[in-house]
Amino acid sequence: MSTQVSLRLDDRLLAEVDQLVRDGEVKSRAALVESALERELRRRIYAKEAEIYAREGEDPELTPMFEWMQQRGYPRLDD
Repeated sequence: MSTQVSLRLDDRLLAEVDQLVRDGEVKSRAALVESALERELRRRIYAKEAEIYAREGEDPELTPMFEWMQQRGYPRLDD
């Protein structure tokens, strides 16, 4: 399900978005906005987790999971 929203963007910013759409680098304005919002929400989650980690320190029960995670590949956040 999706909901249509209205938002105001600076003319320069919208021109850059429209150029990306024309160049075929993004499917639509909506696709780019959705991707940017998802990336920002992930960034905020990771920032909160980093704050907790910095404040609380390492959890010895999670060491095996961290070792496993270091051995696998992850997609880039900017894709």
